[in-house]
Parts: sequence; C-alpha cells; structure tokens
Amino acid sequence: MDFEMPEKTKVIVEMIDEFVDKELIPLEREFANKSFKDLVPVLEEKRAMVKKMELWAPNHPREYGGMGLGLVDHAFVSESLGRTPIGHYVFGCQAPDAGNIEILYLHGTDEQKEKYLRPLVEGKIRSCFSMTEVELPGSNPVMMDTTAVKDGDDYVINGQKWYTSSSDGAAFAIVMAKTNPEAPPYLQASMIIVPCDTPGFNHIRNIPVMGEPGSDYFGHGEILYQSCRVPQKNLLGPEGHGFVIAQERLGPGRIHHCMRWLGICKRSFDLMCKRASERVMTPDGKTLATKQIIQAWIAECAAEIQAARLMTLNAAWKIEKLGVKEAREDISLIKFFVAGVLQNVVDKALQVHGGLGMTDDIIIPFFYRHERAARIYDGADEVHKMAVARRILRGYEGRTIK
Repeated sequence: MDFEMPEKTKVIVEMIDEFVDKELIPLEREFANKSFKDLVPVLEEKRAMVKKMELWAPNHPREYGGMGLGLVDHAFVSESLGRTPIGHYVFGCQAPDAGNIEILYLHGTDEQKEKYLRPLVEGKIRSCFSMTEVELPGSNPVMMDTTAVKDGDDYVINGQKWYTSSSDGAAFAIVMAKTNPEAPPYLQASMIIVPCDTPGFNHIRNIPVMGEPGSDYFGHGEILYQSCRVPQKNLLGPEGHGFVIAQERLGPGRIHHCMRWLGICKRSFDLMCKRASERVMTPDGKTLATKQIIQAWIAECAAEIQAARLMTLNAAWKIEKLGVKEAREDISLIKFFVAGVLQNVVDKALQVHGGLGMTDDIIIPFFYRHERAARIYDGADEVHKMAVARRILRGYEGRTIK
C-alpha cells in the first residue's frame, strides 16, 4: 500500500484548498445566519466557477460529467472540501446525491440514467434517499414497514419515513419499501424512484435538529407516503434486491462520511492551534497548568487525526482493490473510530476557544451541533463495534493459540 498522493491529485487538492480558502470560508458567517435557500444564488455562482476550473463532481463518472476520481484520490479531495460545510455541495459531490448517483450508475436503466442520473451529476437537480423509519433503526435496511404494492403497471407506496435528508427541494427520492413481504428477510424490500411532485408524496416538515429547523438542502425531511403511485419501470435493479443495493450504497457512503469528517477535524484542529498560540496568558501557575493541558490536547488530537486518516485511506484502498465485501470490517472500524475522533477534536477546539467557542462567530459550534449525529447515522457506533467484534471472534473459533 502506497498512500503517497499522486502529482495530479496533489495539484487538484492545492487548487481546491485555494478555492475553499478564498471563495467559501468567507461565506460561512452568512451561511450561519441565513437559511440555505437564501444562500443558493451565490452558491450557484461558486458552482459555475468550479465547473470552469474543471473540478466539478470529482468522484462521479466521466461519461456523465464528473472527474472520475478513484476512492483513494477522492479521500484527499474530500478532506479538503470537508473543511467547510458548503464544500461538497459547491463541488457537486454532496450526500445524499453522491450515494444516489452510485446506485443509479450501477443499477439504473438507460432511461433512468438519462432522466435522473445525468441531470443529478450535472447539478441541475437534487435528490434524497428515503429509507429510515420513525420506529425502526435506520442502520438496518431489513426492518421496514413501508410497502409498495403492485396495481396494474404501477407500485402504490404507503408508509412514513424521516431523516430523508435534503428532501426539501429535491426532484426525486429513492425509496426503500417492501415489495415481497413473503420472501426471506433479505429479499423483501426494493428501491424505487419516486418524483417528489408525485401525488401522495407528502413532505410533512423539516425535523428540527439541535435547535435548528433546517431548510432546503440542509433539511431533514419527514415524508408521508399515502397511496403514492409510480410506474413499475421506476424500480431500481431487480425486485427484492433493495437490501443488497443498500449495502452497496452504505459501505461507500460510510467511508465518504469519514473522508469529510477528516476535513472537519483538520479545520477544527487548525483553529484550535491558532487560538492556543494567540491566547493571552497571565504568568500565574494556574494559567500555566491550563496551557500545558491544552498542549496535551493538541498532541493527542494530532495523533488521533493521523490515525483516523491512515485508517480511512487503508479502507479506501481496500475497497478499490478488493471490493466493498472484503473491506466490511475496515469500514465498520473507521465508521466508529473516525466519528469518535471527530467528536473529540471538535469538542477540544470549542473548549480552547472558551466563550467564543459557543458563538456562531466561528464555524466550530456548527460542527459541534451537526456532527454529534456522526456516531448515530449509518449505524450507531455500538452496532459497528458489535459487528466487528463478532467477525473477529469468528476467526478464533477452533484455533489453538500458544
């Protein structure tokens, strides 16, 4: 394994770093004090600039307008973009669109690709992924109450979803629903494309999260499907293969999160070190002790970030070389490890900033509010730890250890 950044990737990352520093970070004060919808016009201007620089959609297929970067190269890019909350959106590689693009590319028909995939990669429309249900764990695609029943040439969908992120303003949803309730558990659900203007697709609200209502792309929608009728040709992949496709989506999706979290860690760490180096200290012993504590935090955070980065790159390399199935253990490891590092680094950065760290005059409180959920979504930490432990222990069954 060689994680040295290729020269071409190095140039791309340097260009992205400069763009983020000059064009996006200065927008964060406005971003923190306005709704996302109010900021869309200026973000579209920045997107146009990115396209002119030929840096648009770095991880998406070339034939649909992306750069076609591999997973390891995208890890470096994503870390750079993750330094600001609007980075991935402006460069056209944001969730949940990124995961939906992968699904459509791998499982969509030619008609579905032209109607949904191409405009999605081009940034002309947005999408959402509708899987999580109110009373059931979102990390387990087998547990599903929403149904899609055949009626003539259509599916009629009924059910309730929440945390359908970015549904506010999306053109279509990819919906997980039970189509084959009598089949074995892993073959009961399917994925179906549902245009958001379909009668029966009811966007009830953006769920308030940590005191923020959210809107547009930064909203987390609650959706009620009431006799929502779509043609059966909107099925993605074979009927009953929703779980298989979900696993394909969730694996890369989890590593994409980790790549972005590394960028948040880097930004928070830089701000913490800058604050620590500039903070006026009095010469009394108590302040000296506090300074030494902060120095210890900085050293610990630096080590944790480095470990998280290497683990993430290793998982990305394994997915590229061996496939998602062979990298399952690595994906679970980085999911809970990097999420823990993220929370610790952001928390320490906030603490070092004192009272300033509680205000939206800096970006750290935004990270603190929005990224606490990193240890919950796409599988709670505890679920991943148990899954990894079970796989590890199976390898010791019947072995003699001297």
